[in-house]
Order: sequence, then structure tokens, then C-alpha cells
Amino acid sequence: MENLTPQQIVAELDRYIIGQGKAKKSVAVALRNRYRRSLLPIEAQEEITPKNIIMIGPTGVGKTEIARRLAKLVKAPFVKVEATKFTEVGYVGRDVESMVRDLVEAAIRQVNEEKITQVETQAEKNANERLLDLIAPLPKKKNGASNPFEMFFPKNDETETGANEDINAIKDKREILKEKLKRLELEDDYVEVEVEDTNTVNDMLSSMGVDDLNGNFGDMFNNILPKKMKKRKVTIEQARKILTQQEAEKLVDFEEVKQEAIALAENAGIIFLDEIDKIAAKGSSSGPDVSREGVQRDILPIVEGSTVKTKYGNVKTDHILFIAAGAFHIAKPDDLIPELQGRFPVRVELESLSEHDLERILREPSNSLLKQYEQLMKTENVDLRFTDEAISVMAKLAFAMNEQNENIGARRLHTMLEKLLEDVMFMTAENETNYVVIDKAYVEEKLNDLMVDKDFSKFIL
Repeated sequence: MENLTPQQIVAELDRYIIGQGKAKKSVAVALRNRYRRSLLPIEAQEEITPKNIIMIGPTGVGKTEIARRLAKLVKAPFVKVEATKFTEVGYVGRDVESMVRDLVEAAIRQVNEEKITQVETQAEKNANERLLDLIAPLPKKKNGASNPFEMFFPKNDETETGANEDINAIKDKREILKEKLKRLELEDDYVEVEVEDTNTVNDMLSSMGVDDLNGNFGDMFNNILPKKMKKRKVTIEQARKILTQQEAEKLVDFEEVKQEAIALAENAGIIFLDEIDKIAAKGSSSGPDVSREGVQRDILPIVEGSTVKTKYGNVKTDHILFIAAGAFHIAKPDDLIPELQGRFPVRVELESLSEHDLERILREPSNSLLKQYEQLMKTENVDLRFTDEAISVMAKLAFAMNEQNENIGARRLHTMLEKLLEDVMFMTAENETNYVVIDKAYVEEKLNDLMVDKDFSKFIL
């Protein structure tokens, strides 16, 4: 973070997200403030809480993408949850604390991957040794005390010499195989490896109807029941990956992983609360609004700062950054309970996408839709190209449909391109032409129904 100024954060977000300068500026400042807080004395750090953000804007304008790219940029644990999945205690639905548990799981995965990367070289070396033992095992030494009558029955020199010769032959063979393994000459050969059988517990829980209980039941049974191993016949290439993973796990101290992951989640974690407008109550005291207000009150202590118990240890939520988002077509941010509003001091309104924005979305981002389709078709030796006029027509049509129907933002481009390129993608296996140009005439021909018929819902989302 010391090398990422707010301006650089915005510049990095600009590579993937078009427009929405205000929102980018707000999240960049919130992120930089985390780094500034980390430079202060511990006593001061405890007093400074993150300024949570609420994003207001229609669907498909970049709310989720901003939060997701932000977390990826600084390698912070990130989870996206929908507020509508949570319900009051006593109703069917997920427990609000599960969002924190999910965040810790993300942090565990992240820290564990980093630790495994650090020991990867040693793990690969150990894995190759184990592979060698599987392909050409050394004869096992006989255990036990020496024979007390050995003095009366001396060893047969010929037998001992023969055994030594066999061992030397195996050692020579191992040296040859070791070189072949290094040169990757045995990758397609098969070997049996032992792997942990986790299906037994999962199948048992599934048969009981227990599918999602934060993994606590599964972990509890795995800890009680002895680990069951099973043999799998795989190629040398696959076996090397399996054994490398097993060796890496042995080299990594999981207790250290847990401590680092909890600290990372507490100080750098980002929770994205989507669809928060769907739980906004509108002031009535009966009906579904009662349950919605109950969800808000359940979420409130998590956002305010509390301690959540997880299977890895207690996690404090005081310094987790919460980013909420909603379209707020029907409800307003003021319909949220005052206490929850107060925990989201930064409000940002995202703008609807203009025709120019939609055209830029098709052209500019590093992972633009057009580039994605071009790369997909290139896998089958089809060189797909879009003319400037075709891109302009697509943007114009998408904007018009958003204006006349439900505004779904940039998501309109997804379904429109699928319809536009349906024939091209369907015919690639039989089509001999390797060069396909999508021009203005082609767009108008394929999307003519959309341009003429007013009932766009027949053809597109």
C-alpha cells in the first residue's frame, strides 16, 4: 500500500471500470486511510475506525466490480454477500455472522497459498523423492533384535553378496529414473498414490440434509473420525502435483497461518453487502417490513464492531471495511434504520451509463467484452474483428433499450453480444472461413428485430 496513492488506485481501477469517478475516489481514500492508520501507534490505531461506504446506483454500472477490483489490487480478503440472504433469527436464512466466517475462510486460503508458495521448492524436491520411492522402492530393512543363535549359524557369504548386488542394482535404477523424472520423460506413466478420502463425511452429511452449516459439522466429524486414505491411480504428472501439495502442507505451520489470517481479516478485510436496499423498511410496523428491519438490526452489531466466533478463533469486526450497495429504486437510503445509516458515513451516487460510456466499455477495458469474444474464437483459429461503426451501433442500441425498458446497465451488452454472435459461435466447427468481420450491416441485420420491435423483452433481458 505504501506505493499506492489514491490517484494510483483510481488509475488502476480505470483500467477495468469505465466512469464512476466519484465512487472510485471514495474507495481509494478509504483504502489509503487504512495504510495511514497502520503507521500510527497501536493506541491510536484502535481509535480510528474505517469509514464504511454505501454505493447508490442502478444495476450494471460497476458497484460490485469496483469493490472486487479494489480488494484484488491490495490483496485483501474479500467476500460479497447479498443482504437478502440473511433473515431474522427464527426465520429460514443464513446467520449474519456467516459473512465474517466467509471472510476468515478467504483470508485462510490467501495466507495458506502465500505460505505454500514460499515452501514450493522444498515441497517439489520432497515430492520427487516420494515419486522415486513409489516407482522404484528400496528393499525394507528387517526390524527386530539380532538372532541369539547367529554365532552357531554363521551368515552365508554368497546370500549376503547377492542381496548387496540386488540393492546396488536398485540404486543404479533409481539414479536413472531420477534423471528421467527431472527431464519429465515419465509424465504419462501411471503410479498409485494415497490421498485423503473426504467424501465419506460429506456424503453422510448430505444424506442427513446438512448442506451448508459453515463447515463446522464437517470439520467436527473430520476431527473425531480417523482420516481415511484411499489409493488413486494417476499419471506421474498428476502424482507430482498431489504429492507436492501434501508435502507443502507438512512444511507449513497451520497455527501460524490461522493467526496471520485472522489479523489480515480484521485489519484488511473487505465485506461487500449487496442488495442492501431490499432490506430497507418503509416505516410500516407489519408485514415483510418487520423482518427487513430485523435483518438490519442483526447486521448492525457486525458493522458497528463485535467479536465473532469462528472455527479458527475469535474475530473482531471493528476495523473491517464494509461497502454496501443498492439500486434504491423503490426504497431510499433514509429508509434504513438510523443506527445503520450512521455506520455508513460515506454515500456515493453512481451515474447511469451513457451511450458514450457503453461504447468505451466495449472498447477500452483490459478485459473488455469484445476482447473476451475475440480470444474465445481464436482458440478455434477464428480471427474475429469488430469495426468502429459496428461498436457504435451496438452502444447506441444498448443505450436505447436501457432507456425504454429496465435499465440493467452494462449487462445489456452481455445478452446483446450473445444474440449477435450466436451464429458465428455455432458454426465455427463447420465454417471454413477463419476471418470474420462484424460490421455495421451485420449488426443491423442480426439485431434488426430489437431495433424495430418495441417489445424488446421478447428478445433480450
